[in-house]
Amino acid sequence: MIDLHSHILVNIDDGASSMDETITMINQSLESGVTKILATPHIHLGTFDNDMHIIKGAFTKLTEHLQTSENKISLAYAAEVRICPEIMILAKTKQLPFMGKWLGNDVLLLEFPHSHIPPGSEKLIDWLLKNNIQPMIAHPERNRDLWEFPELLRPFKQRDCLFQITASSLLGDFGDRSQQLAWQMIEKQEVTIVASDMHNLKRRPSKMKEAFEDVKSRFSENVAKKLFVETPDLIFQSNSTIWTAQ
Repeated sequence: MIDLHSHILVNIDDGASSMDETITMINQSLESGVTKILATPHIHLGTFDNDMHIIKGAFTKLTEHLQTSENKISLAYAAEVRICPEIMILAKTKQLPFMGKWLGNDVLLLEFPHSHIPPGSEKLIDWLLKNNIQPMIAHPERNRDLWEFPELLRPFKQRDCLFQITASSLLGDFGDRSQQLAWQMIEKQEVTIVASDMHNLKRRPSKMKEAFEDVKSRFSENVAKKLFVETPDLIFQSNSTIWTAQ
């Protein structure tokens, strides 16, 4: 499996708080069948003021620590970017770390607030698309507006946004409404990838294996492979920051 959403870089957001925790998270992912992990720390202006320099530095520290590791893991980095008007400035100044490519465009992991979809989001999506940036909406099933009014996702579907749902949402870890919406989106073939969004070992671990098995059981192995392996790997392999343990 390929995990395209994780918070494994140490002490730069609300994810891993120590290198030991990061290594344990990576090892648990490997044991569950994940072979490639994309680190996607938050860029949330005013809360997590990360930038390309900070993210690259944290990633370099991790890969240096893993130089002598016997675990065959491939890593790369991008970011999970909270939607805001400043994204246009970050894009113009080439300060957005992208997940990889999709149909020739750079893929941006874009996060809505959990409470609502900000007014004007469609216009920002339009601007990104015109500038060859393909939005992938992170965990829409966890948005409270979409719990009540799932039709609010329609404008983003019409714009061919990609959608990433969280593995543990499928298992009910974020509540019944997130779970229901996640399964509905898979049933309607609206989900592009499933990823862990792992943050730590206790409250937010990776549950990719359990979610894979549930999707396989409810639908088919082919559907599970497409969401957890094939499509994520197409994006991962086009990332320019890939590091592989030797």
